Amino acid sequence: MLLGGSSSERDVSLASGFRVTDALRARGHVVRVIDPASQMSEAELRQAAKVKRAPPTLESLGASNFVRLGGLKTDVVFLGLHGGQGEDGTIQAVLDAFGLPYTGSGHLGSAIAMDKELSKILFRAAGVSTADWVMAPADPSALGYPVIVKPSKEGSTVGLSIVRERGQLDAAVAEASRYDREVIIERYIPGRELTVAVLGGVALPIGEIFPKHEIYDYECKYTVGMAREEFPAQLPPDVTAHVQDQAVKAFRALKLSGCARIDFRLDPQNVPYCLEANTLPGMTGTSLVPQAAEAAGISFEELCDRIAHLARGR
Repeated sequence: MLLGGSSSERDVSLASGFRVTDALRARGHVVRVIDPASQMSEAELRQAAKVKRAPPTLESLGASNFVRLGGLKTDVVFLGLHGGQGEDGTIQAVLDAFGLPYTGSGHLGSAIAMDKELSKILFRAAGVSTADWVMAPADPSALGYPVIVKPSKEGSTVGLSIVRERGQLDAAVAEASRYDREVIIERYIPGRELTVAVLGGVALPIGEIFPKHEIYDYECKYTVGMAREEFPAQLPPDVTAHVQDQAVKAFRALKLSGCARIDFRLDPQNVPYCLEANTLPGMTGTSLVPQAAEAAGISFEELCDRIAHLARGR
Protein backbone atom coordinates (compact mmCIF):
# COMPACT_ATOMS: atom_id res chain seq x y z
CA MET A 1 0.00 0.00 0.00
CA LEU A 2 1.43 3.35 -1.08
CA LEU A 3 -0.11 6.25 0.81
CA GLY A 4 0.68 9.74 2.03
CA GLY A 5 2.94 11.28 -0.58
CA SER A 6 3.73 14.93 -1.14
CA SER A 7 0.57 16.41 -2.70
CA SER A 8 -2.00 18.74 -1.16
CA GLU A 9 -4.18 15.63 -0.79
CA ARG A 10 -1.74 13.89 1.58
CA ASP A 11 -4.16 13.86 4.52
CA VAL A 12 -6.90 12.31 2.39
CA SER A 13 -4.44 9.72 1.10
CA LEU A 14 -3.48 8.65 4.61
CA ALA A 15 -7.11 8.27 5.63
CA SER A 16 -7.99 6.38 2.43
CA GLY A 17 -4.90 4.21 2.52
CA PHE A 18 -5.35 2.93 6.04
CA ARG A 19 -9.03 2.20 5.51
CA VAL A 20 -8.12 0.13 2.44
CA THR A 21 -5.22 -1.52 4.27
CA ASP A 22 -7.52 -2.72 7.04
CA ALA A 23 -10.09 -3.97 4.52
CA LEU A 24 -7.49 -5.92 2.54
CA ARG A 25 -6.07 -7.49 5.69
CA ALA A 26 -9.59 -8.52 6.68
CA ARG A 27 -9.81 -10.34 3.32
CA GLY A 28 -6.61 -12.25 4.11
CA HIS A 29 -4.09 -10.16 2.17
CA VAL A 30 -0.65 -9.39 3.58
CA VAL A 31 -0.20 -5.61 3.30
CA ARG A 32 2.94 -3.55 3.77
CA VAL A 33 2.45 0.20 4.18
CA ILE A 34 4.88 2.64 2.53
CA ASP A 35 4.83 6.44 2.43
CA PRO A 36 7.12 7.56 -0.42
CA ALA A 37 7.51 11.00 1.19
CA SER A 38 8.76 9.85 4.60
CA GLN A 39 10.47 7.07 6.53
CA MET A 40 7.70 6.98 9.14
CA SER A 41 6.53 3.64 10.50
CA GLU A 42 2.97 2.44 10.00
CA ALA A 43 2.14 3.31 13.60
CA GLU A 44 3.49 6.84 13.17
CA LEU A 45 1.59 7.31 9.92
CA ARG A 46 -1.64 6.11 11.53
CA GLN A 47 -1.19 8.76 14.20
CA ALA A 48 -0.99 11.39 11.45
CA ALA A 49 -3.95 10.03 9.44
CA LYS A 50 -6.49 12.77 10.10
CA VAL A 51 -8.17 14.86 7.42
CA LYS A 52 -8.36 18.49 8.52
CA ARG A 53 -10.79 21.13 7.31
CA ALA A 54 -8.20 22.53 4.89
CA PRO A 55 -5.48 20.78 2.86
CA PRO A 56 -1.84 21.02 3.94
CA THR A 57 0.24 23.72 2.30
CA LEU A 58 2.69 22.56 -0.34
CA GLU A 59 5.48 24.29 1.59
CA SER A 60 4.87 21.97 4.56
CA LEU A 61 5.33 18.79 2.52
CA GLY A 62 8.49 16.88 1.75
CA ALA A 63 9.39 15.40 -1.63
CA SER A 64 8.48 11.85 -2.59
CA ASN A 65 11.26 9.36 -3.24
CA PHE A 66 10.10 6.65 -5.63
CA VAL A 67 13.54 5.15 -6.28
CA ARG A 68 13.41 2.93 -3.20
CA LEU A 69 10.36 1.16 -4.62
CA GLY A 70 12.60 -0.64 -7.11
CA GLY A 71 13.37 -3.44 -4.68
CA LEU A 72 9.76 -4.20 -3.84
CA LYS A 73 8.57 -7.79 -4.11
CA THR A 74 4.79 -7.78 -4.25
CA ASP A 75 1.83 -9.14 -6.16
CA VAL A 76 0.13 -5.74 -6.44
CA VAL A 77 0.95 -2.18 -5.44
CA PHE A 78 -2.30 -0.70 -4.16
CA LEU A 79 -2.11 3.03 -4.87
CA GLY A 80 -3.68 4.97 -2.04
CA LEU A 81 -2.00 8.17 -3.20
CA HIS A 82 -4.11 11.14 -4.31
CA GLY A 83 -3.16 14.13 -6.43
CA GLY A 84 0.30 15.28 -7.47
CA GLN A 85 2.83 12.67 -8.56
CA GLY A 86 0.63 9.91 -7.14
CA GLU A 87 -2.15 10.55 -9.63
CA ASP A 88 -0.55 12.39 -12.56
CA GLY A 89 1.15 9.37 -14.14
CA THR A 90 4.55 9.82 -12.46
CA ILE A 91 4.37 6.92 -9.98
CA GLN A 92 2.58 4.82 -12.59
CA ALA A 93 5.49 5.27 -15.03
CA VAL A 94 7.98 4.41 -12.27
CA LEU A 95 6.09 1.22 -11.38
CA ASP A 96 5.87 0.29 -15.07
CA ALA A 97 9.65 0.65 -15.29
CA PHE A 98 10.06 -1.64 -12.27
CA GLY A 99 7.58 -4.16 -13.69
CA LEU A 100 5.24 -3.87 -10.72
CA PRO A 101 1.46 -4.22 -11.22
CA TYR A 102 -0.59 -1.47 -9.59
CA THR A 103 -4.18 -0.40 -9.07
CA GLY A 104 -5.91 2.30 -11.06
CA SER A 105 -5.09 3.51 -14.56
CA GLY A 106 -1.83 3.38 -16.49
CA HIS A 107 0.59 6.29 -16.70
CA LEU A 108 -0.96 7.74 -19.87
CA GLY A 109 -4.57 7.64 -18.68
CA SER A 110 -3.54 9.00 -15.28
CA ALA A 111 -1.69 11.92 -16.84
CA ILE A 112 -4.52 12.78 -19.22
CA ALA A 113 -7.19 12.64 -16.51
CA MET A 114 -5.16 14.91 -14.24
CA ASP A 115 -5.00 17.56 -16.97
CA LYS A 116 -8.49 19.06 -17.04
CA GLU A 117 -8.09 20.80 -20.39
CA LEU A 118 -6.87 17.66 -22.18
CA SER A 119 -9.67 15.69 -20.53
CA LYS A 120 -12.30 18.12 -21.79
CA ILE A 121 -10.92 17.97 -25.33
CA LEU A 122 -11.16 14.17 -25.29
CA PHE A 123 -14.59 14.24 -23.66
CA ARG A 124 -15.96 16.29 -26.52
CA ALA A 125 -14.30 14.08 -29.12
CA ALA A 126 -16.04 11.07 -27.51
CA GLY A 127 -19.46 12.74 -27.37
CA VAL A 128 -19.36 13.53 -23.66
CA SER A 129 -20.84 16.93 -22.75
CA THR A 130 -18.59 19.29 -20.80
CA ALA A 131 -18.80 22.98 -19.95
CA ASP A 132 -17.17 25.60 -22.20
CA TRP A 133 -13.80 26.81 -20.93
CA VAL A 134 -10.74 28.98 -21.50
CA MET A 135 -7.26 28.83 -20.02
CA ALA A 136 -6.02 31.77 -17.95
CA PRO A 137 -5.02 34.49 -18.65
CA ALA A 138 -7.64 34.50 -21.42
CA ASP A 139 -10.69 36.74 -20.96
CA PRO A 140 -13.62 34.54 -19.84
CA SER A 141 -16.33 37.14 -20.43
CA ALA A 142 -17.69 35.15 -23.40
CA LEU A 143 -18.52 32.31 -20.98
CA GLY A 144 -20.70 34.60 -18.90
CA TYR A 145 -20.45 34.99 -15.13
CA PRO A 146 -20.30 33.20 -12.79
CA VAL A 147 -17.33 31.04 -13.78
CA ILE A 148 -15.34 28.35 -12.01
CA VAL A 149 -11.60 28.98 -11.63
CA LYS A 150 -9.39 26.05 -10.63
CA PRO A 151 -5.93 24.54 -11.12
CA SER A 152 -5.80 22.50 -14.30
CA LYS A 153 -3.96 19.64 -12.60
CA GLU A 154 -5.26 19.20 -9.06
CA GLY A 155 -8.01 17.35 -7.23
CA SER A 156 -10.42 17.57 -4.27
CA THR A 157 -11.47 21.09 -5.39
CA VAL A 158 -8.18 22.40 -3.99
CA GLY A 159 -7.64 25.97 -5.16
CA LEU A 160 -11.13 26.21 -6.71
CA SER A 161 -13.23 29.41 -6.62
CA ILE A 162 -16.57 30.63 -7.96
CA VAL A 163 -16.08 34.02 -9.61
CA ARG A 164 -19.23 36.12 -10.00
CA GLU A 165 -17.74 39.29 -11.48
CA ARG A 166 -14.62 40.45 -13.31
CA GLY A 167 -13.20 42.13 -10.22
CA GLN A 168 -12.85 38.77 -8.44
CA LEU A 169 -11.04 37.02 -11.28
CA ASP A 170 -7.42 37.97 -10.66
CA ALA A 171 -7.49 36.88 -7.02
CA ALA A 172 -9.09 33.55 -7.96
CA VAL A 173 -6.50 32.90 -10.66
CA ALA A 174 -3.71 33.75 -8.20
CA GLU A 175 -5.14 31.28 -5.66
CA ALA A 176 -5.40 28.50 -8.26
CA SER A 177 -1.87 29.27 -9.45
CA ARG A 178 -0.53 28.30 -6.02
CA TYR A 179 -1.26 24.68 -6.96
CA ASP A 180 -0.57 24.59 -10.71
CA ARG A 181 0.96 26.87 -13.30
CA GLU A 182 -1.99 26.25 -15.61
CA VAL A 183 -5.39 27.56 -14.52
CA ILE A 184 -8.66 26.63 -16.20
CA ILE A 185 -11.74 28.86 -16.24
CA GLU A 186 -15.01 27.18 -17.13
CA ARG A 187 -18.65 28.15 -17.37
CA TYR A 188 -20.54 27.54 -14.17
CA ILE A 189 -23.28 24.92 -14.60
CA PRO A 190 -26.19 25.43 -12.22
CA GLY A 191 -27.99 22.31 -11.12
CA ARG A 192 -27.39 19.02 -9.31
CA GLU A 193 -24.06 17.48 -8.27
CA LEU A 194 -23.76 13.88 -9.51
CA THR A 195 -21.01 11.31 -9.42
CA VAL A 196 -20.59 7.92 -11.10
CA ALA A 197 -18.08 5.29 -10.03
CA VAL A 198 -16.87 3.05 -12.85
CA LEU A 199 -15.47 -0.31 -11.75
CA GLY A 200 -13.82 -2.45 -14.39
CA GLY A 201 -15.60 -0.51 -17.14
CA VAL A 202 -19.06 -0.88 -15.55
CA ALA A 203 -20.96 2.09 -14.12
CA LEU A 204 -22.16 1.70 -10.52
CA PRO A 205 -25.30 3.43 -9.18
CA ILE A 206 -25.24 7.22 -9.57
CA GLY A 207 -24.82 9.32 -6.46
CA GLU A 208 -26.13 12.81 -5.77
CA ILE A 209 -24.31 15.15 -3.38
CA PHE A 210 -26.01 17.80 -1.26
CA PRO A 211 -23.17 19.92 0.21
CA LYS A 212 -23.65 22.43 3.02
CA HIS A 213 -21.64 24.94 1.00
CA GLU A 214 -22.60 26.24 -2.45
CA ILE A 215 -20.08 23.90 -4.03
CA TYR A 216 -18.82 20.49 -2.98
CA ASP A 217 -15.51 21.84 -1.68
CA TYR A 218 -12.66 20.27 0.30
CA GLU A 219 -14.31 20.84 3.68
CA CYS A 220 -17.63 19.36 2.53
CA LYS A 221 -15.89 16.34 1.02
CA TYR A 222 -13.86 15.35 4.06
CA THR A 223 -15.72 16.69 7.11
CA VAL A 224 -18.46 14.51 8.55
CA GLY A 225 -21.81 16.29 8.42
CA MET A 226 -20.81 18.85 5.79
CA ALA A 227 -22.52 17.01 2.95
CA ARG A 228 -25.29 14.50 2.42
CA GLU A 229 -25.05 11.85 -0.28
CA GLU A 230 -27.85 9.85 -1.83
CA PHE A 231 -27.20 6.53 -3.59
CA PRO A 232 -28.82 5.84 -5.93
CA ALA A 233 -29.73 9.35 -7.03
CA GLN A 234 -33.42 9.99 -7.59
CA LEU A 235 -33.46 10.44 -11.36
CA PRO A 236 -35.80 9.39 -14.18
CA PRO A 237 -34.68 6.03 -15.66
CA ASP A 238 -33.72 7.58 -19.00
CA VAL A 239 -31.58 10.23 -17.31
CA THR A 240 -29.91 7.58 -15.14
CA ALA A 241 -29.05 5.49 -18.21
CA HIS A 242 -27.73 8.52 -20.09
CA VAL A 243 -25.50 9.74 -17.24
CA GLN A 244 -24.08 6.25 -16.71
CA ASP A 245 -23.43 5.94 -20.45
CA GLN A 246 -21.65 9.31 -20.42
CA ALA A 247 -19.52 8.13 -17.48
CA VAL A 248 -18.42 4.96 -19.27
CA LYS A 249 -17.66 6.96 -22.45
CA ALA A 250 -15.54 9.38 -20.41
CA PHE A 251 -13.75 6.43 -18.75
CA ARG A 252 -12.90 4.95 -22.14
CA ALA A 253 -12.01 8.29 -23.77
CA LEU A 254 -9.26 8.89 -21.18
CA LYS A 255 -7.95 5.28 -21.44
CA LEU A 256 -8.77 4.57 -17.79
CA SER A 257 -8.83 1.20 -16.06
CA GLY A 258 -9.53 -0.33 -12.67
CA CYS A 259 -11.74 1.96 -10.65
CA ALA A 260 -12.38 5.64 -11.35
CA ARG A 261 -14.97 8.24 -10.44
CA ILE A 262 -16.55 10.55 -13.02
CA ASP A 263 -18.17 13.75 -11.74
CA PHE A 264 -21.02 15.67 -13.37
CA ARG A 265 -23.29 18.67 -13.01
CA LEU A 266 -26.86 18.04 -14.16
CA ASP A 267 -28.49 21.24 -15.41
CA PRO A 268 -32.21 22.09 -14.97
CA GLN A 269 -32.94 20.53 -18.40
CA ASN A 270 -31.39 17.22 -17.19
CA VAL A 271 -28.33 17.64 -19.43
CA PRO A 272 -25.22 16.21 -17.71
CA TYR A 273 -21.93 18.08 -18.02
CA CYS A 274 -18.81 16.10 -17.18
CA LEU A 275 -16.51 17.96 -14.80
CA GLU A 276 -13.56 15.59 -14.46
CA ALA A 277 -12.38 12.04 -13.91
CA ASN A 278 -10.66 10.88 -10.71
CA THR A 279 -8.33 7.96 -11.36
CA LEU A 280 -7.55 7.25 -7.70
CA PRO A 281 -10.74 8.32 -5.93
CA GLY A 282 -10.91 8.70 -2.18
CA MET A 283 -11.74 5.71 -0.01
CA THR A 284 -12.29 7.49 3.31
CA GLY A 285 -15.32 7.09 5.51
CA THR A 286 -17.05 9.97 3.71
CA SER A 287 -15.88 9.09 0.18
CA LEU A 288 -18.24 8.47 -2.71
CA VAL A 289 -16.97 5.32 -4.44
CA PRO A 290 -17.50 3.09 -1.38
CA GLN A 291 -21.06 4.43 -1.13
CA ALA A 292 -21.70 3.68 -4.79
CA ALA A 293 -20.36 0.16 -4.31
CA GLU A 294 -22.58 -0.38 -1.27
CA ALA A 295 -25.61 0.70 -3.32
CA ALA A 296 -24.62 -2.00 -5.82
CA GLY A 297 -24.42 -4.61 -3.05
CA ILE A 298 -20.61 -4.58 -2.86
CA SER A 299 -19.10 -4.31 0.61
CA PHE A 300 -16.06 -2.11 1.19
CA GLU A 301 -13.83 -5.14 1.75
CA GLU A 302 -15.06 -6.73 -1.49
CA LEU A 303 -14.57 -3.44 -3.36
CA CYS A 304 -10.93 -3.23 -2.28
CA ASP A 305 -10.42 -6.90 -3.15
CA ARG A 306 -11.91 -6.38 -6.63
CA ILE A 307 -9.70 -3.36 -7.30
CA ALA A 308 -6.62 -5.38 -6.36
CA HIS A 309 -7.66 -8.26 -8.62
CA LEU A 310 -8.37 -5.88 -11.53
CA ALA A 311 -4.77 -4.69 -11.20
CA ARG A 312 -3.50 -8.28 -11.38
CA GLY A 313 -5.64 -8.93 -14.44
CA ARG A 314 -4.35 -5.83 -16.19
